[in-house]
Amino acid sequence: MLADLTSGAVEDARAREAELPLVDLERKALAAAPAIDALAALAPTDTVRIIAEVKRASPSRGDLADIPDPALQASLYEQGGASAISVLTEGRRFKGSLADLEAVRGAVSLPVLRKDFIATAYQVFEARAAGADLVLLIAAALDQPTLATLHELVRELGMTPLVETHNLDEVRRASEIGARLVGVNARDLTTFELDRDLFGRLAEHIPVDAIKIAESAVLRPEDVAHYRNGGADVVLVGEALVTGDPVATLRDFLAVPT
Repeated sequence: MLADLTSGAVEDARAREAELPLVDLERKALAAAPAIDALAALAPTDTVRIIAEVKRASPSRGDLADIPDPALQASLYEQGGASAISVLTEGRRFKGSLADLEAVRGAVSLPVLRKDFIATAYQVFEARAAGADLVLLIAAALDQPTLATLHELVRELGMTPLVETHNLDEVRRASEIGARLVGVNARDLTTFELDRDLFGRLAEHIPVDAIKIAESAVLRPEDVAHYRNGGADVVLVGEALVTGDPVATLRDFLAVPT
């Protein structure tokens, strides 16, 4: 599944590159407003921070919400107290787009994450040109040289890489390249099975100077508390916010005891 999602995302990016060559995209990316400092926005505090996700669908859950106005959705997230906004830009299975990201960037003052299956430099430049402040890099989808190269490119463009992991080897790979944002996804993207306790098992292996982010399997305040008690500085939430009242849900999640 992960290989198919990544190859599809790369194929779609190549189609866009045929319309907008890399040299022109680089010019657009370098002309974009400077990226927001996501490390500062997500720095650990006495309370959990939340990255709120604009997400219409997923391969595991199917359609979740239409979200005709991603900018409005993101504005509600900011109103509810989110520290950053994640935007799914993969179009085939998640029904997202770079236009969604651009709309969100224009609507909020928070850092914005491009969440996609990034495997090429072109996709990184696309993220910056669209106004992204963070870029997701999935360790399981990339060999170590590619992960390191893309991680450095994201940083060179002033953005912050979020390295997503699923096992101890991937956490060590993230550490090896000096990742400052390390996510642990409870959903195994090769099987799409969930393991909510995975974060707790891996958290102690994440470098002490890295911000720890728990991803997936968050539907109730108790899920946020579970991750927080396991050492999460930040929790990424999608489905629970697009299928309910985003402002009320965020406030409930942010009020969990720590």
